[in-house]
Amino acid sequence: MSGTTGVAAVTVSGHTPDTGGRRLPRTLHPVAWWIWALALATAVSRTNNPLLLFLVLAVLGYVVTARRTEAPWARGFKYYLYLALTVVAIRVLFRAVFATSITPHDHFLFSLPHIPTPDWYAGIQLGGPVSLEALLSAATDGLRLACMLCCIGAANTLANPKRALRVLPGALHELGVAVTVAISVAPQLVQSVQRVARARRLRAGRNKGLGALRGIVVPVLEDALERSLRLAAGMDSRGYGRAGTATRDSRRATGALMLLGMCGLCAGAYGLLDATAPRFLGFPAMATGAVLCVAGLRLGGRRVSRTTYRPDPWRLPEWAVAGAGTLAAALLFSNMGYDAAELNPSIYPLSWPTLPVVPACAILLAGTAGFLAPPPAAPRPAVPRPRAEKAEAT
Repeated sequence: MSGTTGVAAVTVSGHTPDTGGRRLPRTLHPVAWWIWALALATAVSRTNNPLLLFLVLAVLGYVVTARRTEAPWARGFKYYLYLALTVVAIRVLFRAVFATSITPHDHFLFSLPHIPTPDWYAGIQLGGPVSLEALLSAATDGLRLACMLCCIGAANTLANPKRALRVLPGALHELGVAVTVAISVAPQLVQSVQRVARARRLRAGRNKGLGALRGIVVPVLEDALERSLRLAAGMDSRGYGRAGTATRDSRRATGALMLLGMCGLCAGAYGLLDATAPRFLGFPAMATGAVLCVAGLRLGGRRVSRTTYRPDPWRLPEWAVAGAGTLAAALLFSNMGYDAAELNPSIYPLSWPTLPVVPACAILLAGTAGFLAPPPAAPRPAVPRPRAEKAEAT
């Protein structure tokens, strides 16, 4: 009597990764997403036109929807939208409470109870009449800040923070680890809360409101503590915090170069903003400060010994995405082909803002990152484990 074991082959059919019809799916370099998002945020700082700001939000929503992955940090863009709405609401509320005097030409809406203030608090009025122009001005300012927050949220959603950590200079490695852990905490906490709430529904938990808070907070905190311990063990096993070959003199030289470089950058920024400053405080001081900072980062990178496994490539899609965002910001700062007043329409007198063609095309150009970037890799389907079939032959 002899026994044979046969293993059934398992094949997965019907799953074809989305290649966009042109390229194989892969993850874009995280630095390219950050350059694109920061350039778009710079363009947003140039305008106060609500039509352009809403167009920026639409572009961000399209790019995030088209190119985000299934990672935990890629699910947090909606929370940035909630934060943006909160910023606008707070800005409008503060403008209504700390009201300013309205002119006879303003459109009166309502009046809040006036609270008298002491003499040393002169110039600030609590309560009083509120006009439509004041609320629209506050909403527009809040919308611009909200768009900047959404740009940063889009970068956090699209860029892998762990991969971004690998391209940081060695001198910023420890700071980058702290930022990476801080960025990934919120999505993981949201995921833990959802998992605990789903488990409570499966167990027919009937407590709601404050009564259910204890049953949710304790498991979430326990999960966060276990994750922290695993992270600490993984960092310790990989030699985190281990000093490199840098000597005391090199550490001092690094500190001196970074300090002088930051002073040069501050002096250069002051020279560019102040027209009466000497000429050498402009671009020369900023360029010198940048060179000193780069030298300090290179010298300080010797303190950290790192190895890179499978470095991220920088190819044509990375250049295209970063270039689209940079070109959009350059067009909004160039004042070419449009009137600069169209970027910041006046609310006094109240009128409907116009949509300038060139800035709108520049923002739509930044939206081309939605198809210039390669499609993300589709999640792998769950493959069932092969089941051994035992047969006996006589």
